[in-house]
Amino acid sequence: MPAYASGKHAYGICDRTGFRYKLEDLIFEVQHGVKTGLRVGKDVLDPDQPQNFLGNVNTSDPQSLLNPRPDVNPGRGLFGWNPVWNPAQYMVSSVGSVAVTTTDGEV
Repeated sequence: MPAYASGKHAYGICDRTGFRYKLEDLIFEVQHGVKTGLRVGKDVLDPDQPQNFLGNVNTSDPQSLLNPRPDVNPGRGLFGWNPVWNPAQYMVSSVGSVAVTTTDGEV
């Protein structure tokens, strides 16, 4: 394996802008997950976009359960908390009869 100098004082030219950078500040450009061979400065680097990898990334988000066993205990009640609350918690109901009269006076 060949030996290389450290290059801590070396300069390089950006392939995109032509500006001089420290050689350690030049980064390989990547497009679609493949190095292009160009070395560009850190301030002009366009990172590879995640949208380019939509087919390669697992985007499934399973939320349903296989063979679920729901709780059938009738002891569960309504609940609520602030700031998210259940309007049914404050429901008032009663049982009775209603009489309706029309404008003709018929019942």
